Amino acid sequence: MFLLLITGLNQKIQLKIWILDIRMKLNTIQNILEEDKAKVRAILRNLGVNVPDAILGRVIDFFTIEPVDVEPTDIIKRMDHLLRTTETSVRGIIEGALPSIGRYERSLIESSLSIISALNIVYKVIRHYLITGERENNFILIMQLEYLMPQIMRIVQTYHEALESFTQGRPVGDGAGPLVVYNILEKSEVKSRKVIDDTSIIEAHYKGRRLILVKAEGPGSNVGHPGAVISKIIDELKGGVDLVITIDAALKLEGEETGSIAEGVGAAIGDPGPEKIAIERATSKYSIPLRAMIIKMDLKEAITTMRKEIYEACERTLSYIDKILEENTPPNATVIIAGIGNTMGIPG
Repeated sequence: MFLLLITGLNQKIQLKIWILDIRMKLNTIQNILEEDKAKVRAILRNLGVNVPDAILGRVIDFFTIEPVDVEPTDIIKRMDHLLRTTETSVRGIIEGALPSIGRYERSLIESSLSIISALNIVYKVIRHYLITGERENNFILIMQLEYLMPQIMRIVQTYHEALESFTQGRPVGDGAGPLVVYNILEKSEVKSRKVIDDTSIIEAHYKGRRLILVKAEGPGSNVGHPGAVISKIIDELKGGVDLVITIDAALKLEGEETGSIAEGVGAAIGDPGPEKIAIERATSKYSIPLRAMIIKMDLKEAITTMRKEIYEACERTLSYIDKILEENTPPNATVIIAGIGNTMGIPG
């Protein structure tokens, strides 16, 4: 023991053990990545793509460079431009290879490729730090990586399971917001419906109020652009809106129950910034109250097939909304209710 401590051999042995464990887990990640790539290749071949690797190679490593933040002037406008350009570019690659593909199938392919891309990034980053730490005998780097691996493996497994849901078009937990809006729609008297920017706008009569329901156009894998659409609606009505309610899924803390509901104030939307700030600017411009509802779940529940607890929470959310409408708006008020999230498997 004295010799081990003096020579540092104990640390070298520990380092080798950690490197061996990380390498084994990295191989597991690689196997999962290759398995999921094979699934997507098979889907693309069934849709008529002769060389699916051509699409995979372009989309998997597709990246978006963040706008310059040293000069924050118009940073949201620049970020929105870059995000929309990314969306259009990826969609163009898929439509170029599959010119006759429908919107529903295309949306599922886009989401599936996004999952493969996320797994690919995780694999490359872990491999990078493993090689760097091993080459430089960096004990601290390898130790941190070893302690993070269980959490990383859970994330990888979550994305792996999510691919099954997205390739089959099943509703996922993140669709809680759109599902609540759909449930309101089912209980309302619909007057009109139109689609702007992949986002459905339904005007309806509910509980003596004029509702403008906003959600991504379904049933494809789509999140739409609810922030920009809500801002446009408010401007068209010249601020003639009494209340805006946003409903979204939110990550729960450990110990909280899946499907628990909370209400608050603000824009419940988890985008990088452009959509959220569009809602905040429009409501603050006309002093419109902005309320939020969230349905809690963990990451796995958010991107895999919707669980029973979340589905039941979406139904319970209606009673919360009824109470908010009754307490905060008079009869015949105009209210915008937006269901934020992926509307896969949810029509409307």
